[in-house]
Amino acid sequence: MNSIHFINNETITFKFLDSLIFSDKKLELSEKAIQSIENCRKYLDEKIKKDASPIYGINTGFGSLCNVKINSENLQLLQENLVMSHACGTGSEVPKEIVKLMLFLKIQSLSYGYSGVQVETVQRLIDFYNNDIIPVVYTQGSLGASGDLAPLAHLSLPLIGKGEVYYKNEKISSCKLIKLFNWDTIQLKSKEGLALLNGTQFMSAYGVSLILNSFKLSYLADLIGTLSLEAFDGRKSPFNELIHKIRPHNGQIKTAKRINEFLEGSELINVSKEHVQDPYSFRCMPQVHGGTKDALDYCKQVFLTEINSVTDNPNIFIDTDEIISGGNFHGQPLALAFDFLSIAMAELGNISERRTFQLVSGLRGLPPFLVKNPGLNSGFMIPQYTAASIVSQNKQLATPSSVDSIVSSNGQEDHVSMGANGATKAKKIVDNIETILAIELLNASQALYFRKPIKTSPFLESFLQSYRSEVPFVENDIVLSTEIKKTISFIGNLAIDTSELF
Repeated sequence: MNSIHFINNETITFKFLDSLIFSDKKLELSEKAIQSIENCRKYLDEKIKKDASPIYGINTGFGSLCNVKINSENLQLLQENLVMSHACGTGSEVPKEIVKLMLFLKIQSLSYGYSGVQVETVQRLIDFYNNDIIPVVYTQGSLGASGDLAPLAHLSLPLIGKGEVYYKNEKISSCKLIKLFNWDTIQLKSKEGLALLNGTQFMSAYGVSLILNSFKLSYLADLIGTLSLEAFDGRKSPFNELIHKIRPHNGQIKTAKRINEFLEGSELINVSKEHVQDPYSFRCMPQVHGGTKDALDYCKQVFLTEINSVTDNPNIFIDTDEIISGGNFHGQPLALAFDFLSIAMAELGNISERRTFQLVSGLRGLPPFLVKNPGLNSGFMIPQYTAASIVSQNKQLATPSSVDSIVSSNGQEDHVSMGANGATKAKKIVDNIETILAIELLNASQALYFRKPIKTSPFLESFLQSYRSEVPFVENDIVLSTEIKKTISFIGNLAIDTSELF
């Protein structure tokens, strides 16, 4: 397997990104990318020499200072000042894996040759990526328009020897890093600071991470929901393909098909049922889980377009001899997608908690709270409380960010997307879903014990056997927080074939 990925203009896919994240591949610029970057930089240098007229961000101030002309001898200082002054991030640190994605996506965007950067600048970002040098970036500070200015400023500070990075799991100053590698700091040329800071790579990196995690959690929701169906002595009829052919939403059809595949060979599902119908949380899994799948497909397309785009400003078009100031940095498409993803994923948690509630309710031959001696033991009473509290938090977090806007830069930037806030909220929701599904799995596996000796399908039995090797059946009351944590870890470490997910 090739251990090097050459940066080029081929379409980046989620399958590729999923494999890249879990590999040790190094990055290199392709010859085509080098040529594109060099040609654009050469064009810009010649343009500045020949034409002294103001060009936004190249020889002018920024934002509402766009009408302030900057002398040619100060163009490097202008770019360095931009990076330093915009590094105003606060809050918690962005997870390292997302910062590494930010690096990759910024490299990719700059490689297309519309941004006017030096090859040396892009190469240094590649050096960071290849050596697992992770700039310290903060979650708060971006309005999701005019680019993710504050986060990308922190990402860029180490280029000029400022800020902090993680290297070999230690947080060190960028100044120390430069000395360790015997590097020179990058001398930013005209436009480079703006090219580095203008862009949506903070939002896009969160989007990539969330899409990858959400598709996997969507699969696990189907799997764990099917275990709960079996534990609750549910019926198979709601998953009959005839029902879904006459309401053919893609996600609905896919969910029903997947549940039927999970149930193949099950003894439990074919046991004669006394009840005619199941509650919605079981019966309507194709419709609810499927709705989330369709929402995720939409969000995937939005982020797929974004990660293959140029999102800084202004853009340089060599072929038509134009430098055009526009608004590709505006995060509105992403902001709407984050809000949609948040709502869709919150609903997976909502319906999961309802299944957990049904399992502990003492119905259909199951003991109250899924314990052998209820009363003396409280059993699985309180994990449902925990799930309910997290579900409620998700509902609050799912309030849209994209409907908000705050005027900035003296009114020059008078509409912003708030997509960065949408991104960090969405991550919290997706992380919460993992916990909610873990609690459902804990309950479903406990409930299935009381269906013995009748078995579920070979696939589900195999899954349960793996789970039981880490989280055993609970005979009497224990500290269930420990079991929940072990279940979250089990879910997180599951090796799932993603080939059909994206």
